[in-house]
Amino acid sequence: MNKSTIIIFFSLLLAVGCKSPEARQPISVKTGSFIDDSVERNKKLNAREQSHIQKIIEEQTDKSFIASESGFWYYYNIKTDSDTLSTPNFGDIIDYNYDVKTLNGTTIYSKEDINTQRYVMDQQELFTGLREGLKLMKSGETVTFLFPSQKAYGYYGDQNKIGSNTPLICEVTVFSITEQ
Repeated sequence: MNKSTIIIFFSLLLAVGCKSPEARQPISVKTGSFIDDSVERNKKLNAREQSHIQKIIEEQTDKSFIASESGFWYYYNIKTDSDTLSTPNFGDIIDYNYDVKTLNGTTIYSKEDINTQRYVMDQQELFTGLREGLKLMKSGETVTFLFPSQKAYGYYGDQNKIGSNTPLICEVTVFSITEQ
């Protein structure tokens, strides 16, 4: 064998032996079953909570409930009709107090447990429903909110007295709003 034959042989061996890499086939195929199951559970939970809240609203005929755009309901215990007062904006400081109850009226946290709170609008942590509810209030008003669990503490609860997926009733009083 001469040198050129050996070079041709190794060149052919290299050309045949070097194929482009092929994608490996997956061992198992993932379906969206976990996510689909989770979505279905959440739909059923939401339907149960909505039904319970609607029952409360229907039973309290003396109250004028308002459905918020954010997915909770509320009514005014004390409403300020003054045009000179405004609702809070980003960065405003709100002094307020509230209590927390289950939908059947059992107190979880009283106003005395919580004490007066100070909140800087949209710059501090607060559960979604309360943050959105405070945006609707003026100084001197008291409002009762009915929050489904996803607007309250959701799946995790508050890691203390509020359990998983617990809808809440909160009576909130705004003492002052300081504009920034």
